[in-house]
Amino acid sequence: MRTSSDSGGPIAIRCDGIGKRYRIGLRPRYRTLRETISGMVRAPLRAMARRGHKPANDERDLWALRDLSLEVRRGEVLGVIGRNASGKSTLLKILSRITKPTEGQAEIHGRVGSLLEVGAGFHPELTGRENIFLNGAVLGMIRREIERKFDEIVEFAECGRLLDTPIKHYSSGMYVRLAFAVAAHLETEILLVDEVLAVGDAAFQKKCLGKIGDAASQGRTVLFVSHNMLAVDSLCTRAICLHEGRVVLEGLPAAVTSRYSQNWLPAFKEVVHDDIESAPGNDMIRLHRARVRPLDGSPTDQLTVRTSLAVEFECWKLAAHSRLDLAAEIFNEHGVSVFATAENRESPAPAGLLRSSFIVPADLMNNGTYRLHFMVFLNGVGATVVADWEDLLVFEIHDAASELRGAFHGQWPGALRPNLLWQTELLEPLPVSVAGLRGNG
Repeated sequence: MRTSSDSGGPIAIRCDGIGKRYRIGLRPRYRTLRETISGMVRAPLRAMARRGHKPANDERDLWALRDLSLEVRRGEVLGVIGRNASGKSTLLKILSRITKPTEGQAEIHGRVGSLLEVGAGFHPELTGRENIFLNGAVLGMIRREIERKFDEIVEFAECGRLLDTPIKHYSSGMYVRLAFAVAAHLETEILLVDEVLAVGDAAFQKKCLGKIGDAASQGRTVLFVSHNMLAVDSLCTRAICLHEGRVVLEGLPAAVTSRYSQNWLPAFKEVVHDDIESAPGNDMIRLHRARVRPLDGSPTDQLTVRTSLAVEFECWKLAAHSRLDLAAEIFNEHGVSVFATAENRESPAPAGLLRSSFIVPADLMNNGTYRLHFMVFLNGVGATVVADWEDLLVFEIHDAASELRGAFHGQWPGALRPNLLWQTELLEPLPVSVAGLRGNG
């Protein structure tokens, strides 16, 4: 079934039965000139023989996409979400003509600009100025267009001071800002964006969103791949969810992201690694166990907004004399950081198997799906990161009995849901004459 908007505008992108197959464990051999020419002659005959025939499955086959049909209309902003390896990036690579589909076909009506791999085409020995022209050419901009956009690109990237410095001396943040600035200033009818918000600081990410929003407001067609559910909800006019290479959800962004969070994100309140040799980590620290459990009651009890939570980490500390500090950040289903917390030791903990924990009080967090990001720092939070585990735990907090809600039964807004004590006191009574006039109102 082909998914499509009901807007009725002209088609910008059409996919018919797209499939992309990779062969696991096979390395292509080099071909002679004679074999290449022979293959070119035989290719049309093989294509005719395969027409209407689906490729047979093989245990070595890995299908990144399978039988995907899709229509995107001009001026539409389509959000594409899904778990890792669901086919999102493969879809954009096919639409960008970076890779060919194994089956099906894709039609593109309009000039395409791609933000797939930020920084592709940069040369470390060239200056920022030289790389702007080089990367602009790689992305399809003519020199006159680059010159016209040059000042805007430099201002967006905030790299004027380092413009004539080789970019091998740039910080990673500066490098990413410059790469995004070049790609984002392409004048295209169709913009393909693949998770550019995964890099850069919060201010840069906000700037990226603003630029993508500008493209949408100008009537350009945008395909926006992201794990940031809040960005998808706010930027997109429609959304689809991919799972194992197929479209499993389609509709309004808020409805799709909500169902995705509830039905497709795995929930695991505990992870355990019993073997110290194979446990994730390094020669300084290795992870044994992490879990979220009710502070009181059984570990299998359901977590609700009324539950106090214990968040525990058990790690093998291998570096005896190093000071290692743990930190955790909790994100909700929209990718919004709910809170962060960290320990700050005055002296190194002893080597061995250690347990660290913190308590999240009841009546604080809203119902929904949460992801935990766990980090280990050497010599204080904000210093060197020695271990970093994103989405280490994914857990669900459910709604509780409605005694705190009164007559309200809808979704409670906000990242947090504290049960705060309200008090009302009489400061001054109304005069009798006024009270009498208002009494029957």
